[in-house]
Amino acid sequence: MRSQTRAYLYAIAAVLCWSTVASAFKLTLDETGVGELLLLSTWASLAVLLLVMGAQRSFTQWKSWSRREWGHSAILGALNPFLYYLVLFRAYDLLRAQEAQPLNYTWPIVLVLLSAVVFRQRLHAYTIAAMLVSFAGVLVISTRGDVTGLRFTSTEGVLLAVGSSLLWATSWILNMRSRAAQVPKLAANFLFGALYVATYVLLSHDHAAITAGAVVGGVYVGIFEMGLTFVFWLRALTLSKSTAGVSNLVYLSPFLSLLFIHVLVGEDIAVSTVLGLVLIVSGIVVQRWGEARGARAPSRQE
Repeated sequence: MRSQTRAYLYAIAAVLCWSTVASAFKLTLDETGVGELLLLSTWASLAVLLLVMGAQRSFTQWKSWSRREWGHSAILGALNPFLYYLVLFRAYDLLRAQEAQPLNYTWPIVLVLLSAVVFRQRLHAYTIAAMLVSFAGVLVISTRGDVTGLRFTSTEGVLLAVGSSLLWATSWILNMRSRAAQVPKLAANFLFGALYVATYVLLSHDHAAITAGAVVGGVYVGIFEMGLTFVFWLRALTLSKSTAGVSNLVYLSPFLSLLFIHVLVGEDIAVSTVLGLVLIVSGIVVQRWGEARGARAPSRQE
């Protein structure tokens, strides 16, 4: 089988997995609490990543890490998975799945804005246009189409869903500064994150029951949101001749996710959700188009 074909198969597998996790979040939160879901999913993900490391025989890479690299992973583990998924799961607990999922999908725009601040990059006109289009979509979804009335379904839920994008973008930027191999780096992050989560749950005063359904859902989320799917995606990027060739498939994920939410969770998908998601994705497309056009533009000769 050609490497490009294999790249597409890995990418499609990753997209299909990511498309199901919003439904899994919501269904599992009906069975247990936010902390319990976080505990089950992070430890399941850590187990998967350690198994992948064993298959790749990459445990030896940890032995060569400096204290600085371990410290870096300790910080990243606090951001993602601990804080990021704690905030995201709480957003899903407060909002309908069809609202939380697209609001969280604003992370590519948030990443661009945060990069502009951190790296002091100039904001181009297409970036500002993309930001306005995407956040118009956020407004449509969070008000369920009642934009002029500005009556939010859950102000806390909306802030948490969009705020989770900021946490993801921050962890992404910090992750870029580490040159360690991706799977060992991710496993180390989850090792620290799982310890933080366990401490958080132990110190928490509110404990929800962990049913059999919660265990199944938590393990599913750990495997197909946090662990194995990321390995699929990395494999797709490695095998593909062009990053754009597989990256564009990600745009299918939020729309497929709405289909799964309707079928599995039983939510009737509102017109405002679809319109808002189209606006959010359109903003991301405008941003990517602007970046690609800028990369192709010839430099001026002074």
